[in-house]
Amino acid sequence: MGLKINRDDFNDDDYVRFAETLEAGLVALRELLDRPGFGAGDASLGAELELSLLDAEQRPSPVNLEVLGESIDDRLTFELDRFNLECNLRHGPLAGRPFDALANEIRDSLREVKRAASLHDADVVAIGILPTLREEDLQSAAMTDTPRFRALSRELQRRRGGPFELRIDGADPLETQCQDVTFEGAATSLQIHLRTDPPDFARLYNASQIASVASIAASGNSPIFLGHRLWQETRVALFKQAVDLRDESARRGGRESRVSFGTEWVRDGAFELFEESVRGHAPLLPVVTGEDALAELRGGRVPRLAEIRLHQGTVWRWNRPVFDPVAGGHLRIELRCLPAGPSVIDMAANAAYLIGLTHGLAAEDDAWRARWDFDALHGSFYRAAQHGLDAVLLWPKEAGATPREVPAAEVIERTLSLAEAGLTGAGVEPSEARQWLDVVARRVQRRQTGARWQLATLDDFEQHCDRNEALARMLGRYVELAESGAPGHEWPVGG
Repeated sequence: MGLKINRDDFNDDDYVRFAETLEAGLVALRELLDRPGFGAGDASLGAELELSLLDAEQRPSPVNLEVLGESIDDRLTFELDRFNLECNLRHGPLAGRPFDALANEIRDSLREVKRAASLHDADVVAIGILPTLREEDLQSAAMTDTPRFRALSRELQRRRGGPFELRIDGADPLETQCQDVTFEGAATSLQIHLRTDPPDFARLYNASQIASVASIAASGNSPIFLGHRLWQETRVALFKQAVDLRDESARRGGRESRVSFGTEWVRDGAFELFEESVRGHAPLLPVVTGEDALAELRGGRVPRLAEIRLHQGTVWRWNRPVFDPVAGGHLRIELRCLPAGPSVIDMAANAAYLIGLTHGLAAEDDAWRARWDFDALHGSFYRAAQHGLDAVLLWPKEAGATPREVPAAEVIERTLSLAEAGLTGAGVEPSEARQWLDVVARRVQRRQTGARWQLATLDDFEQHCDRNEALARMLGRYVELAESGAPGHEWPVGG
């Protein structure tokens, strides 16, 4: 979130100064967002793709800094755990053929990471959670050794005052503890950035919340963690619990987690979400730049608001507002629900469905939300993550209707035309919209997401070997099929 951190030790004065700077930043941000014409511009699409590095045994390879040092791709950066990298894919216009462009960006990045990784006897894979991870892979030594991550780890542990508790249901329920933030790094995703004009933010954001429910049901790709078969999108439970600072009393009292779906519909715009982050969550990284945001604003300039952006980067809503000061400043919605993988085609198709459905719903935002209780939507999001295509969601038959229980697969099939209308209405070429949404349609028809393929293939391999060997064989097959270019619904189960 835009600020380089060169230190990892802070004192009480740092936190006081940072809090004061946040308050001044909120005042400046409100004035900036209220300025006529601020942030106006054509919709654009960008993405961040998190990747995992593997060794020859299909186990995590902790060589991200070495691979980064070999790479000539300036889009790449390190991530929290030493077996992870992130690729910041270039922004481009939403109109035209944006998902062809996204797919080509991902392919290009994967080729370069694969080349650089091969120099360190490693390979790369896009997958929601590495199924071959073990607890020893996620201890403190797994963290990429940088001031930012050291500071984040230290402060999260200090505020938690004890280990983070993980309890995730599934076919093999998991209950364990993690001492460090490194468990959060096990969850890797494809994060979509959608630029929006400030006056349109509330309706697009609310629509993205609804669209995320159907999208996560359609795209599950992280069903296994530490050898346990858990949720179709175990990332959702893992990420939330691995950085949850709340004690049992705070959870019962309804205090919002730093990783959340939110608590209510947005009424006015992006500012209320930035303000909620400041009011509801203590600072973790109190780095002060010294910018006088109000002076910058009143001098006719756009303040960088680095402290606001840094703090916002430590509050991980599944859909998150982003302020970017570049080129006169603008707003984006960061859509964080999609997993990495399984194939490049799947990732571009998932992005098309999520963005298309967001725009389709936003066209009648008030009507869709008229009888939709936010708590019901919140519950459907977690059911979609847990059960994927088998989830039962609360969903209205049409805009303005009362939500009723509907199988997730039916919701997805029903909303594909709305997603197509949303894409073409945003300027996406009709053939582009149909091409990518058809991938989602065929996936649902065949009932094979990446998560379902992983579980079915694991079952097949476990007929002949133990769980650990079966997981390694399954992941090896996954890598092979992903490199073939075929979408996940076409992958044959087993060896």
